[in-house]
Amino acid sequence: MADDSIIKKLIRKPSVVVAVSVIAITCLLAVFAYLVVPDNTPNANTMIIELGAKQPGFSKQLLLIPKTVKEEQSNKLKEWFSGKPSDYKVSPINGYSFDGSTLVTLHYIDDGMQDTIRYNITDLLPAKVKTQNLQTQQSYVQENLITKRKFYLGSDRYGRDILSRLIIGARVSIAVGIVAVLLSLTIGIVLGSLSGYYGGIIDNAVMWLINILWAIPTLLLVFAITLTIGKGFWEIFVAIGLTMWVSAARLIRGQVLVLREMEYITAAKALGLGDMRIIFRHILPNIAGPIMVIAASNFATAILIEAGLSFLGIGVQPPQPSWGLMIKEHYNFLLTNRPILAIIPGLAIMLLVYAFNILGNALRDVLDVKG
Repeated sequence: MADDSIIKKLIRKPSVVVAVSVIAITCLLAVFAYLVVPDNTPNANTMIIELGAKQPGFSKQLLLIPKTVKEEQSNKLKEWFSGKPSDYKVSPINGYSFDGSTLVTLHYIDDGMQDTIRYNITDLLPAKVKTQNLQTQQSYVQENLITKRKFYLGSDRYGRDILSRLIIGARVSIAVGIVAVLLSLTIGIVLGSLSGYYGGIIDNAVMWLINILWAIPTLLLVFAITLTIGKGFWEIFVAIGLTMWVSAARLIRGQVLVLREMEYITAAKALGLGDMRIIFRHILPNIAGPIMVIAASNFATAILIEAGLSFLGIGVQPPQPSWGLMIKEHYNFLLTNRPILAIIPGLAIMLLVYAFNILGNALRDVLDVKG
């Protein structure tokens, strides 16, 4: 009943409903990214240099040229998780025509610039179609090798689809939040509970460590940890998580200090219950509210730290898309006529962090968390 009451109180606030919707949609897009993005190649890394830095809504006709060496085929599960390698090179064209067994294309170079390129049709066809008549071969080229792509949010400086990289980049933000929250809460709950429950030397040692870590700027601490364990997709998540447990430990310690003096804890000790059972069965369940609030706050903080690290070049490494990395690659476009390249990932970071902050504040109000 208590959980139902909390949910009812939350859904009465329109801002919370919007925030939860933003978080839920982002999580769904992150999970099913490669099933919904226009460019489902690994990391949405299909570069079309001629189409670099185009405005949202730009569309262009493309010729798909079969690669001479095809990449190894992956299974469906791997394609869902990391994308499907393309068997084609992509060439933008302004138009095409057939001259017998030759495909004549107007290769797009830039606005107002094009070049004529001729292809032997048989070089573009799979073996089973090469034996067909000319009309069938031309129909195959038109239906399978000529396509049109629309860049709904434009293209980046390398001609990659921004929408695809933005959606896949959501995986990094959601993953770093989950890993950082789990790691920071695990360390924070263990150290905070032991510190608050036992006091004395243990409390002094934990508080000394907390004060030391609090004196070090977060980014510098992450730099140090990253240099120790290395740069990489998971390493950066662990580094962020290892710097965020301090606030959780301090909050939990304060809550445990209050609860350990309650009568029901004294009664549990009198019944001979073990310390670990008292902590994990009778104290921690009663501070679930503050833990939920600090989890929402840490989630937002982790997203911001990861974006900052990627912007500085020590976070997620190219070609893996990350919102912070997308800003780094295009921040100089803010002074040109293409500021949208840096604004779009910035807005994505702002919306997701703002949603988690709204959720955290609402949980604090509903659960009446003091501190």
